Amino acid sequence: MDRLSLLGVVVGIAAIFGGNMLEGGHVETLLNGAAAVIVFGGTLGAGLLQTSLVDVQRAIQISPWVVVPPADDFYQGIDKIVGWSMHSRRYGLLGLEKQAELEPDGFLRKGLQLVADGTEPSQVREILEVEINIREQRDLQGARFFECMGGYAPTIGIIGAVLGLIHVMTNLADPESLGSGIATAFVATVYGVGAANLLLLPVASKLRGVVLRQYQYREMMLEGLLAVVEGQNPTAIRSRLDGYLK
Repeated sequence: MDRLSLLGVVVGIAAIFGGNMLEGGHVETLLNGAAAVIVFGGTLGAGLLQTSLVDVQRAIQISPWVVVPPADDFYQGIDKIVGWSMHSRRYGLLGLEKQAELEPDGFLRKGLQLVADGTEPSQVREILEVEINIREQRDLQGARFFECMGGYAPTIGIIGAVLGLIHVMTNLADPESLGSGIATAFVATVYGVGAANLLLLPVASKLRGVVLRQYQYREMMLEGLLAVVEGQNPTAIRSRLDGYLK
């Protein structure tokens, strides 16, 4: 679990509410149902309008990566490749078929099966690179969903502020309604800017970083599998893959 992400959310929200209280404000002044409906509902609607259903589904699927990123251990991956290399040198490439059955990662299982089937190295690269690139693009589009909502949120907040001011202007004869109208106007702006800069844009950036790390991990494993096919020495393979750790 990425505790740093959780800490970032807590610190950001605490800073907003804490700063408000230090200035003499009250917590309830930042809690406004009408502003929340306008900003969060409008932002979600704009994001859904821009994004395809497939990308929205992928965004939902990868959102937990913000706090629980995939466990792509580069050191463990190199150890796997070296182990497969030693196994293939002893039992031949066909001996990797059993290793493929035991491999939980679908991408690596597919790669091992291709190697065990005697597929040409150029074909192995071509097949696995297609999967790597498609998965990267799909995941980046999922992250893009949060990024586009982060772009819309401040503008939706301004719309909420304008609606609040309209409510105020149409009820000048009713002093009791002025306070709620003005509160909606300013709180909506806070919600829009805060949601964009404290949540949506950081989430999008964090997800892009996780996707890039996964891409690098799969690229490393692909290079390792090709080295196994070529029959390279396990020590040479480890030295070759160590470059991904720098």
